[in-house]
Amino acid sequence: MSAFFPALTAGADADRTAVRCGPDTLTYGGLARAAGNLAARLDGAERVAVWATPSARTVVAVVAALLAGVPAVPLNPRTGERELAHILGDSRPSAVLAGPADPLPAGLDGLPRIDVRTDDGEPGAEEPGAEGDPLAAGPVAPGPMSPVPVAGPPVDPEAVALVVYTSGTTGPPKGVLLSHRALAASLDALAGAWSWTADDVLVHALPLFHVHGLVLGVLGPLRRGGEVRHLGTFSVEGVRRELGAGGGTMLFGVPTMYHRLAEALDTDPELAGALSGARLLVSGSAALPVHDHRRITAATGRTVVERYGMTETLMNTSVLPGGEPRPGTVGVPLAGVELRLVDDDGSVLAGDDGEGVGEVQVRGPNLFSGYLGRPEATADAFDGDWFRTGDMAVLEADGSVRLVGRRATDLIKSGGYKIGAGEIENALLDHPGVREAAVTGEPDPDLGERIVAWVVPSDPGRPPTEAELAAHVARLLSPHKRPRVVRHLSALPRNDMGKILKKALPGAG
Repeated sequence: MSAFFPALTAGADADRTAVRCGPDTLTYGGLARAAGNLAARLDGAERVAVWATPSARTVVAVVAALLAGVPAVPLNPRTGERELAHILGDSRPSAVLAGPADPLPAGLDGLPRIDVRTDDGEPGAEEPGAEGDPLAAGPVAPGPMSPVPVAGPPVDPEAVALVVYTSGTTGPPKGVLLSHRALAASLDALAGAWSWTADDVLVHALPLFHVHGLVLGVLGPLRRGGEVRHLGTFSVEGVRRELGAGGGTMLFGVPTMYHRLAEALDTDPELAGALSGARLLVSGSAALPVHDHRRITAATGRTVVERYGMTETLMNTSVLPGGEPRPGTVGVPLAGVELRLVDDDGSVLAGDDGEGVGEVQVRGPNLFSGYLGRPEATADAFDGDWFRTGDMAVLEADGSVRLVGRRATDLIKSGGYKIGAGEIENALLDHPGVREAAVTGEPDPDLGERIVAWVVPSDPGRPPTEAELAAHVARLLSPHKRPRVVRHLSALPRNDMGKILKKALPGAG
């Protein structure tokens, strides 16, 4: 029996749709057969890499690895050759799982390749592995797949399920070891907070090499016995279709996606109706600007729920659906998660006045097991049994967490104050002349650091002036939080998840 995927066990509704991605649709019975057959071929592997395209084959590959108790290393297909070489050298997978038609880069040439099948008519793998390799497989004749039971020896909850690599912003990417226990604890806590059930149909277009898209967006629905519909690539039309006539009940996205939806709402009444019909709209991976919250709520009557997590901790907090809208916060700790704020001197902040800024530390069953092959980095990441997130936040009186930025890049010490860049960015985005904004600090002989605003104007021909934006922020927040320098850009540098890359700003970092 699969403890992680109850819906894949005997007696479950085999004809119920599990995954729909582009032209591929898999029922729970079909997923059990495809993943079960592949799982049988993974016996003896220490780790396997998964070429994580936005496809049903990626779903089959990851589910198979979890069923087999073999750690999976999701690979971003857009990863550059140097980073890919680092990840492969660090994780040393026994094989790479990929679709038969997926072109793989030269860096993967030395690995045995196992082709992933999603239906009964596809040809099997045709590339043998190295002689004597337990994963080596010669040509497999096409034809119906024989059912392979997913029952088998139970997987140790502490066994590693996924090795997900960090973004590498402070050095080479580190392999985060996520156990079956951590995945189950985080997904079950979200299910409780969001009333997530088998009746839900989740729509998203997130990458499948990351926690948000893969763990929440794929493993989450499958653990509940529900359905996931992946759009392949994000489009307003796709969201409108799947949440409207498609019957989707939940939407997961990042702020960039919700910003595009908010802009489209002005001229797309069908989109407003589709979003209004969804049970839950969730945004994560970065803060959703307050003005986009307001535009979506005004047009649809729906409040976008924000949650907070990271690769090492999975999910920590969430705004609770049905409560009072709280744009700018990421909600309260999830069941089983403990959270505290710690000052620079290591003391725990006791206040919940919405003013005291401290580093977020968390502990609970959602935490990772360590960094692959890096015991010293693992030890440095913890304060006793509390994980140091590196995120700075304040606590509101109701227990809600308001993130203000990262310690390394977003905590600005100016004129004796500790200032979080995030709240200034939200204030700037409230100005009608600002389309995008990022805030950093730079050395100042008088203040220690001065606040710098990087702004993409709504109208490039009439950008807001430095004095105008300084006065705007001072009015909304306080004078010491106003930007002292404003620099205009045509666009802000972002990664695949829509997060702003501040170290890539001209002259920053």
